[in-house]
Amino acid sequence: MDTAFEAQTFTVLAVLAAALLLLVTGGVIYLTAVDWRDRRRRQREQQANKPRISPKNRKKKK
Repeated sequence: MDTAFEAQTFTVLAVLAAALLLLVTGGVIYLTAVDWRDRRRRQREQQANKPRISPKNRKKKK
């Protein structure tokens, strides 16, 4: 194989590997952020749907 062609092939493969690494890393960061946002939204909805006990209806402890 010609050394120039070999060097060009390795350069293309290295750039492709770096691009794929960035793509996968970006995907993982995106999925983590979406999961975090959804978890916060679910927790807020659970807090909003909790039954509230007013002080008048609360039983006194003895």
